[in-house]
Amino acid sequence: MPEAVIFDYGAGNLLSLKIALEKVGLPAKIRSTPEPLENADAIVLPGVGNFSAALEKLNTIRETVLEKVESGIPFLGICLGLQLLFEGSEEGPGSGLGLFEGKTIRLPDFVKVPHMGWNTLNIVEETKILEGVADESYVYFVHSLYPLPVNRKLVCTETHYGTTFASTIVGKNVFGTQFHPEKSGETGLRILKNFARIVAK
Repeated sequence: MPEAVIFDYGAGNLLSLKIALEKVGLPAKIRSTPEPLENADAIVLPGVGNFSAALEKLNTIRETVLEKVESGIPFLGICLGLQLLFEGSEEGPGSGLGLFEGKTIRLPDFVKVPHMGWNTLNIVEETKILEGVADESYVYFVHSLYPLPVNRKLVCTETHYGTTFASTIVGKNVFGTQFHPEKSGETGLRILKNFARIVAK
């Protein structure tokens, strides 16, 4: 049976993500070194926290991750994990994985940050990971920055909070959500189940 590796770079809430993945049929283990990633059937990069601080740990697995993504295994970045897929961030210095061109920028000054709580997904591009998810479904957010991809074709859902931002991004075998599917009730579980189905193929 396929198994996902959740990479632990010091971010919290990993156990609830592990439980959610296993609930939808994708066994998962939490690891903090490169070796387990080499045989992973899927990699999940979760996270809350600071971009630059996360990079210290991420740099220990950078080459392994890039090789695995290039090989075609499914990869899911959640919240900060999504932001790390880009080249950089306004939050601090350092280079992200650079899987997508662009950077993450701060939410507007006139809204309360972090953006915390339930908000809607507006579907702009149908994709496998959103199968069975209705337009304007509610999901749970906790973030102060958002991704600004150079290639707009990557954007599958948008959400409005002071500005309209990309909340789901898909590029080939790489999936990213600015929200937390493991905290997003039935909609979140549906998204994780779709990811599990992609991994199983």
